[in-house]
Amino acid sequence: MPSRVVVFDYGSGNLRSAQRAMERTGADVTVTSDPHAALDADGLVVPGVGAFSACMAGLKAAHGDRIIGRRLAGGRPVLGICVGMQVLFDKGVERADPQAEDQVTDGCGEWPGAVERLHAPILPHMGWNTVRPPEDSRLFAGIGPQDRFYFVHSYAVRAWELVPHDPRIAPPKVTWAEHGEPFVAAVENGPLWATQFHPEKSGDAGARILANWVATLPQT
Repeated sequence: MPSRVVVFDYGSGNLRSAQRAMERTGADVTVTSDPHAALDADGLVVPGVGAFSACMAGLKAAHGDRIIGRRLAGGRPVLGICVGMQVLFDKGVERADPQAEDQVTDGCGEWPGAVERLHAPILPHMGWNTVRPPEDSRLFAGIGPQDRFYFVHSYAVRAWELVPHDPRIAPPKVTWAEHGEPFVAAVENGPLWATQFHPEKSGDAGARILANWVATLPQT
């Protein structure tokens, strides 16, 4: 039987394009805000576009932060995409106007660190870019160094802060990209995986990323 995947609808994200891309992997895909369906699915996709603060407000209103936490506590896979990756960190630091103060919004806190504005000559970072995954990445299995992925963002995680102190715990696999400076492009950390780029808009390479994730899902 195909794996059951829920694309979580909390009012932000390219829901239909994510649904279509996931369906092409052979998964049984539903777009819903129903918490029971989100908890019970074999895999949960958390998309996101726009401002960190707005996405986090929508996620909390739909109890998405609790759903993510409960799934991860039970070792059940979650895939964050774009701002759906960013909200997994401790906080987002945004500034709507150069003269305004920073707006700091609490995230889900699954990973330490802050989502901050990139130091780059041109923003947003919009278009195709290569990435640097670790050699043992499962998410990027079959991906070559010249493969490119589609990014649309001005903010990113500029420093990775989670370093497990227990040698029995496998360290997260962190993939980097560069636009003006290095930033986190993807993370694989137990049942929690995420990409800053949009795999659903990244052609054959993005399709391979989604297929690699679906291949890790249990089938119930």
